[in-house]
Amino acid sequence: MTQIIPKPYWYLRHGETDWNARGLAQGRTDIPLNETGIAQAVRAGEALAPLFRNGKRPFDRIVSSPLKRALVTAQYAQDTIHDRTGIKIPLEINAGLIEVCFGLYEGAPMDEWFKSWIEEGQHLENGESFTDLSVRAISTINAELDKDGTPLFVAHGALFRGIRAGMGLPANVRLPNAVALKASPTVSGWSVETT
Repeated sequence: MTQIIPKPYWYLRHGETDWNARGLAQGRTDIPLNETGIAQAVRAGEALAPLFRNGKRPFDRIVSSPLKRALVTAQYAQDTIHDRTGIKIPLEINAGLIEVCFGLYEGAPMDEWFKSWIEEGQHLENGESFTDLSVRAISTINAELDKDGTPLFVAHGALFRGIRAGMGLPANVRLPNAVALKASPTVSGWSVETT
């Protein structure tokens, strides 16, 4: 499998939705943020804003999934950074960051099928395989990393598992909602730190 280009980037999973709160698989189903998710998105922007002090630019652009839970998270974070710093970070949408299609499992509880899908390559009827997700995620991230500057990707949990596979890290690690991560290449692999 192709690997992620060894350049630093930031990653932010979207804020909470009602389906997250209920432990349901969302996939491509376009579920909006709930009130908690909106507050989380604002807090993410508040956590990122201080990183822009003293002329620093930890990232130069925000690249979001087109699904509204990610895009609205990106917009709230962008607006909060602007309100706190006066810096308006450009925001663009990249369809390659869309969440995995879980097929008939969308809306189903996240249980053993999810682990089997990642670890054993279980096929999901009308869905996307973990291998296909990983190839798409890695290709999308690498295309963005080929550009100048450092991106903040705002996207999804299963998608980040595919990205982790492309960094040679254990894939099945759950991300919290709306907590920004900085991924940096090291001599021994990758460092992934929360802000």
